[in-house]
Amino acid sequence: MRLSPEDHALVTRAVAAAEAETSGEIVTLVARASDSYHDVALHWAVLAMLGSLAALATRPGIATAIHEALAGPWAEAPPPGILFTIALVLAAATFLLARLLLASMRVRLWLTPGSTEARRVRRAALAHFRSSAERRTVTGSAVLVYLSLAERRAEIVADTGIHAKVAPDLWGEAMADLLVHVREGRPAEGLAAAVARIGAVLTTHFPRGAEDVNELPDRLVEL
Repeated sequence: MRLSPEDHALVTRAVAAAEAETSGEIVTLVARASDSYHDVALHWAVLAMLGSLAALATRPGIATAIHEALAGPWAEAPPPGILFTIALVLAAATFLLARLLLASMRVRLWLTPGSTEARRVRRAALAHFRSSAERRTVTGSAVLVYLSLAERRAEIVADTGIHAKVAPDLWGEAMADLLVHVREGRPAEGLAAAVARIGAVLTTHFPRGAEDVNELPDRLVEL
């Protein structure tokens, strides 16, 4: 999924419209991915390597067959050192092949547990919230809508002033609107729908006053 200039404009307009009736601030941020998941690739490569050694342990004839293929069928029975060398080479080759296959981000994501993805998207959202929105408003009423495209997951993170008045489950409808559109390949429309829902909640608890100013940018930030 990619975001066009028109998509950016759509989300920016949605944020401006939502903030027109509230003193709260909505920050929208889209990341290509929340993590590289190279550690997941390493874990799978090590598992594949151990699997090759387990196969040799349960079927020692594999190493003997490899030796015969290299030395010829009339060669003497291989000594233990040769068999261990074959096992070492096979394990190393399996590890390198697995790492090569897992060089693809798509493959790494496919092999990453959903719970791991959820934790890392949440961690990235919190980190971006702390650096871009937390305590940046007078009333502590900033909300970050974070979307990670590779994982197709999102997070809504609210500032301390909002936590005191708004139950976290009130963001459920906004999250549902966002993810439905994301799964259909329309992330910008999902963000705009989520922003509208969030704006309605903020308007109830943080109505706009006569002297309110725009404290955070309305534009969509794409990492």
